[in-house]
Amino acid sequence: MPEYFQGIRRPWKGVLMFGPPGTGKTLLAKAVATECGTTFFNVSSATLASKWRGESERMVRCLFDLARAYAPSTIFIDEIDSLCNARGASGEHESSRRVKSELLVQVDGVNASATNEDGTRKIVMVLAATNFPWDIDEALRRRLEKRIYIPLPNFESRKELIRINLKTVEVAPDVDIDEVARRTEGYSGDDLTNVCRDASLNGMRRKIAGKTRDEIKNMSKDEISKDPVAMCDFLEAIGKVQPSVSAADIEKHEKWFSEFGSA
Repeated sequence: MPEYFQGIRRPWKGVLMFGPPGTGKTLLAKAVATECGTTFFNVSSATLASKWRGESERMVRCLFDLARAYAPSTIFIDEIDSLCNARGASGEHESSRRVKSELLVQVDGVNASATNEDGTRKIVMVLAATNFPWDIDEALRRRLEKRIYIPLPNFESRKELIRINLKTVEVAPDVDIDEVARRTEGYSGDDLTNVCRDASLNGMRRKIAGKTRDEIKNMSKDEISKDPVAMCDFLEAIGKVQPSVSAADIEKHEKWFSEFGSA
């Protein structure tokens, strides 16, 4: 209903997803690209970098012109802190400052005057992700109006993530997913994937233990993979795979969210 989202109800022009690493920020951006049906531009700082003076700013301008031409569209900038950290920092290069300034101008004017032939507004949304929201320039923080914290998965989310990861493997009846989810408190989505991957390989490790290289090569695939993933495999994997996010890191993100979040 584009006629409803006018004036003060206009769509957000910028959305920032922040949180600890491995919580699925980039994956959410891919989901947006699939579900929204808009033209999707995936950009990194390397995409906009150039050794020629003025070329990086021109590429930023061309990116937004292209996005407006193909509106409705979404520009996704991953790890935006590497592209737009605070201006005036020690050691900041002049060319880096010019790129930041051009990006700020383009984000601010992205929905200002772009209209279709029938007079309707061209919608271009900037979607950004970062693990270090406190490093982002204040002016960009203002332009990314919606700031959403992507936290570590809770108990229910961990159960679902474990089930999703185990879809392609056979699981023994003794596997208690609730217990695995309880034991993985503080694990990110990426850590859970590593736990499930390690547990699923334990059956093969048992099969090839003590065998020579030639004996392993002559084993059939069915012989290796017929053992289902058991609870003991998960307990062993949890002992080996430690969480990648510290409590101090979580506290830092939550503090920034309490100050600047707008979910």
